[in-house]
Amino acid sequence: MANQQTRTSGTTHNAVVSLLLPCLLIGHFLWNVLTPAHEYQMRSDQMLTMALDFLGLLGVIGLRISIPGPLFWCAVAAGIGLLALRLNGDAGWWTGHLVYSLLPR
Repeated sequence: MANQQTRTSGTTHNAVVSLLLPCLLIGHFLWNVLTPAHEYQMRSDQMLTMALDFLGLLGVIGLRISIPGPLFWCAVAAGIGLLALRLNGDAGWWTGHLVYSLLPR
């Protein structure tokens, strides 16, 4: 009976992660595309966000069997898009956002 409860609990956690991770990746991508950045990140923040974006993409690819098809492909596109935003010039490399502007003083 304990095995049965453990399997059910593991299945529930897997289902939650397989829906939460793609939604988090897609939401982060939409945030970076739709909101302008107003300051550059510190180097450690930049590397950390790049690593988390890459690990999120790898996690989605690793969970591809348990993620619904359209959600999986949207999450893969968002993960690749997050990494591609870094190649959008110097401001994109440092911020990860599509648009960079300074706030008025």
